[in-house]
Amino acid sequence: MTGCSKILGKIDTKTRLSLPTRFLKSLPPFKSGSHVVEFEATDEKGEAWAFQCSTRKSGPYRKPVLTTGWVAFVKSKKLQIGDKVRFIKYKNRATATISYKVRAEKEIKIFGAIIGHAPIPPV
Repeated sequence: MTGCSKILGKIDTKTRLSLPTRFLKSLPPFKSGSHVVEFEATDEKGEAWAFQCSTRKSGPYRKPVLTTGWVAFVKSKKLQIGDKVRFIKYKNRATATISYKVRAEKEIKIFGAIIGHAPIPPV
């Protein structure tokens, strides 16, 4: 199991999720020569979300970005700036199949101070 998380910024909640390069190890591999990969990730309710991740075609940094499916996920979870998202890659030891999970966490504030993040409970 590998995973990465990111605290969301303004662009992340409006148009696309810009990811650090280290996130690539938690996402499906890109086919040779391709800069786009589509994948499904299940949320805490078991609902499948279809995402598209793309990287730059050239340059020293791949800079992954989630576009397709991302805004619908943000709206469904009512995510805002400061909330956190986590992508997790699981490998079933018995079958060797790989699956992906996505988890959203809401920012927790007390008297205006951020004290952490809490998972969004299934409804």
